[in-house]
Amino acid sequence: MAGEYVPGSGGKDCNDYASWGQKSENYYYIFKGNAKEEGYPEDACTPWIHGTAQIDGLKINSPGITGTGDITISGEVSAGGITLTSRKPFDIPHPTKKGYRLRHVCLEGPESGVYHRGRLTGQTFIELPEYWKGLVDPETITVTLTQIGSSQDLIIERIEWGTKIIIKSGNGTGIDCFYLVHAERKDGEKLIVEYEGTTIDDYPGDNSIYSINK
Repeated sequence: MAGEYVPGSGGKDCNDYASWGQKSENYYYIFKGNAKEEGYPEDACTPWIHGTAQIDGLKINSPGITGTGDITISGEVSAGGITLTSRKPFDIPHPTKKGYRLRHVCLEGPESGVYHRGRLTGQTFIELPEYWKGLVDPETITVTLTQIGSSQDLIIERIEWGTKIIIKSGNGTGIDCFYLVHAERKDGEKLIVEYEGTTIDDYPGDNSIYSINK
């Protein structure tokens, strides 16, 4: 086999090749075949190990995933179990109380939504991020304003080009407010919120997702 030492082979091939064979439906522990191998010849190829891997399914037993790097998943994540079903929590040491922890959950909704928030003082418009032009459907933009210090009778006058929100004060006072802008992403299909079925495999839309514990 390429990349391994073969006695009497007359040479060596140190290239890294893709594996082949039948897919196993069983969950086996990954075998590390060259652990503490005795008498490995100095002139043989250095064995390959799994620095990266690609699989179609993953089963993780307790205590779970640990590591110092980032975990990146391209696509959606569906998970079962008490702590991950719909709440998607994260749990961290409390930032201000010693001996306590802090738990939050992710906001959920029936769309692939994004937001932009901040404070507007002495201006009459909110400039949305430049990348929103290619990311969101401008027809889905909504704006929430919270006036600060005094009643300002704030009004959304218009939204220009999906990039600038024009605001005015109905009583002519200076504008000082917090703002929260939501919009729906336009890349990808619309989310189908309710559908008939018993597992995520029954989803009638694009179901190319990574799933755990269906």
